[in-house]
Amino acid sequence: MKINRRGLIKSVFAAGGSAALARPGKAAAGVEHFTGNPDRYGCLTDLTRCVGCRSCEAACNEANGLPKPEVPFDDDSVFEHERRTSEKAYTVVNRYDNVRTDAKPVFRKIQCNHCNEPSCASACLVNAYTKTPEGAVLWNKDLCLGCRMCMLACPFYIPTFEYDKPVPKIQKCNMCHDRTSQGKMPACVEACPMEAIAFGKRSELIKLARERIEKEPDRYIDHIYGEHEVGGTSWMYISGVPFERVGFDEHLGVVPFPQYTRGFLSAVPLVLVIWPALLGGFYLFSERREELDDREKSGKPGERA
Repeated sequence: MKINRRGLIKSVFAAGGSAALARPGKAAAGVEHFTGNPDRYGCLTDLTRCVGCRSCEAACNEANGLPKPEVPFDDDSVFEHERRTSEKAYTVVNRYDNVRTDAKPVFRKIQCNHCNEPSCASACLVNAYTKTPEGAVLWNKDLCLGCRMCMLACPFYIPTFEYDKPVPKIQKCNMCHDRTSQGKMPACVEACPMEAIAFGKRSELIKLARERIEKEPDRYIDHIYGEHEVGGTSWMYISGVPFERVGFDEHLGVVPFPQYTRGFLSAVPLVLVIWPALLGGFYLFSERREELDDREKSGKPGERA
């Protein structure tokens, strides 16, 4: 039976967490839900409005000083293959067939969803991740050990690693925290010509989504993706087609992933967790370097793992 990484981390940490919860005191307290700042911000993407112009991608690259993409932003051939975010692209747009009509495809913007209870932060052994009161999940390069446990833990496969840098970093969307802390909107929101992305307080965005769904029930399915998934996310979506038809995982459940890890991590001494993670990270890094070296020698272009 094939086990994916989500199933692996759930089963391993859930087992460890169960053993920890059998102990009285601090470990048992670790499973309380994080309610978060009620005034935290977020974004709502309306898939029925997105036209796949990739203005959000261009704005994100410019705002974050990322390199130009291999496929120009005005080249539609990029939609021939489903893409994921990378260390060079914090957000990407994919195209999907519309199950309701053949006239208009559906486009989906992908970026970090900034979970209410981020599993990347829970899995990080040195607290390199922070869930800010404003809603964004940030990464601190000065604390990161490069073990990449966050990449394993993320239910949305978002954090990426700079394999080709001497001092690699974890890369992902930060919801333009520098901009929003100055009262500005995230770059992608500001650049969208179709107003397919709304930025504001998460509670108000949920109300907005509900209003649209109730006002036009034939246009939208009755589901706000991210309202409850894995405990809720700061980046949410509404759609006119079932979410699973446009690449969303609808089997994540509503339990925050940190629920599977907190008891375990609070009960096990740090050294027993950090060394296997570090050694595993070193092994994977060496393996990746060897793969890149082999590709260079053979003249084949590199591709993202």
